[in-house]
Amino acid sequence: MNKNNIIKNTIKFVKETLKGAEGGHDWFHIERVYKNALLIAKDENVDEFIVSLGALLHDIADAKFYDGDETVGPKMAREFLENENVSEEIIIHIENIINFISFKTSLSSGKKFTSPELEVVQDADRLDAIGAIGIARCFNYGGFKNRTLYNPEIAPNLTMSKDEYKKSTAPTINHFYEKLLLLKDKMNTTSGKRIATDRHNYMEGFLQQFYDEWNGKK
Repeated sequence: MNKNNIIKNTIKFVKETLKGAEGGHDWFHIERVYKNALLIAKDENVDEFIVSLGALLHDIADAKFYDGDETVGPKMAREFLENENVSEEIIIHIENIINFISFKTSLSSGKKFTSPELEVVQDADRLDAIGAIGIARCFNYGGFKNRTLYNPEIAPNLTMSKDEYKKSTAPTINHFYEKLLLLKDKMNTTSGKRIATDRHNYMEGFLQQFYDEWNGKK
């Protein structure tokens, strides 16, 4: 098994599969998560090959673009990895990373999975959801779904179940309180926590500016 060739083939597969994807979940998102994951992995005792595959394949078929079907991503990843002759043990690990990486999974009381590799990829993915890029992605997806920017009469729902989260049509600003501002305290690794703190502070400054402008104070 030539790991370098498998990584190259995976990159090619993901680029092709995500061609034309929504801007917050396209190849460039995957590339940023991949780079962040490798950066974080340097300070962690992990299998870098599994981290790489997990980062590259974690959003190969995001359920929100498949009518909420969470089985598509793991199935696509498995079919690709089997064709690359990756071992069954690694394939199962990648399936678990895809199944358990998302924020909405933390809202469920069902079965759990954890591994050092999942923690690294999860931190890398969450870092891309906060800070300047996180803000851009948030509003890009809100526009994609034709959501209201902000409605002072619709309060954030801070006690959502997984199903409620998946079906939410709330204004984009609410998503900051329902997810983005919560991510800093959900980071797993030392590097992830450090980077997340800066990005979290940036989002808080953005929200203050947003409200000042909304209310005619600036």
